[in-house]
Amino acid sequence: MNAHSGDSAPWTRRDFLSASGLALGSAGLLAATGAIAAEKPEKPQSAKLRISKQHTVLFQGDSITDAGRSREKAAVANDQAGLGSGYAGMAAVGLLLDHPDYNLKVYNRGISGNKVFQLADRWADDCVKLQPNIVSILIGVNDFWHTLNGGYKGTIETYEKDYRALIERTLTELPGVSLAICEPFVLRCGAVNDRWFPEFDKYRKVSRTLAEEYRARFVAFQLMFDRAVKYAPAEYWAKDGVHPTAAGSALMAHTWLNVVLSKRG
Repeated sequence: MNAHSGDSAPWTRRDFLSASGLALGSAGLLAATGAIAAEKPEKPQSAKLRISKQHTVLFQGDSITDAGRSREKAAVANDQAGLGSGYAGMAAVGLLLDHPDYNLKVYNRGISGNKVFQLADRWADDCVKLQPNIVSILIGVNDFWHTLNGGYKGTIETYEKDYRALIERTLTELPGVSLAICEPFVLRCGAVNDRWFPEFDKYRKVSRTLAEEYRARFVAFQLMFDRAVKYAPAEYWAKDGVHPTAAGSALMAHTWLNVVLSKRG
């Protein structure tokens, strides 16, 4: 039952984040990321993430980021159709609303079905060419999911090697870029069953480890959804266990903004 059922007033987003500990959890992850990365200065490092005037922000990933975005409008910054209907588009709207005088340019180049190596194949055109100041990456669910039907032979080692190479390439080819690495996630419903675990958890761990090593902001989407299911069932947030509903996308956008706009880390 919803923790607020029977209350005289509905709970708000702020109530939810406060009660679930999401804001605190994000702050703690940022602090941990900064502390661990500081011990490894030999690695290329993401620049501290700050939203500044004239910045270009790029969302990258698979279908969760893609969210039906218009390919015809992809080259147009801040275009509603080009940003898609998912968390990336919602987060972009939040950035633009909060900073109307910053002249931000926001793009979405997520492509449904992508795995890390497919991001790398198109990185020159769909990332480096845009010269972004901030790159947000959500990738990993397909790197595991597509192994379940035998159509893809990648392993957790493949995922980590390819992802590490992509991050180092990005930091080398875009000096001064800031990275936000988003945790791949699933909810236990729809297509997600016991076959996913514990192997999928290793992909989540890799994303966090890489964020720590390269001092990127880490957006803990799995933690967010694990807490969200205490307020509404898994299907409310993602009917098939992978692709978020409107509510799930809105929660992702709110959490992304909370982490990325934090002054910590």
